[in-house]
Amino acid sequence: MKRCMFVDDSSVIRKVAKRILGGPDMIMVEAESGADAVQMCAAAMPDIIVVDGGLPDMEAVEFIRTIRAMQGPITPQILISLIEMDVGAIMRAKRAGAQGYLLKPFNRAQLLDSFRILQAPARAA
Repeated sequence: MKRCMFVDDSSVIRKVAKRILGGPDMIMVEAESGADAVQMCAAAMPDIIVVDGGLPDMEAVEFIRTIRAMQGPITPQILISLIEMDVGAIMRAKRAGAQGYLLKPFNRAQLLDSFRILQAPARAA
């Protein structure tokens, strides 16, 4: 069973994501700040992390680098969640170790598509 963490200071975003993704195949974990999420990841690293690009306590790139520096058996896939298309922010997040991005507000189809892309097997070049 996969574990997914949504890091967002909006309880509405976290609840919507939990309602869409939670179920028998996915355990949803929530964090409202970067600091809380880092502590939770140190205790039990999730398989997938969606981090808000506008956290009040920590830059998303700093959060991604902190997670990437953690050693352990799980290397999570990370998406940055943005309120608008910002190519610069997406590129900084990818250089820090994110796999992609998600625009919010999202609907069920958009969120599920993002997760299908993450879970697709990597293709050889």
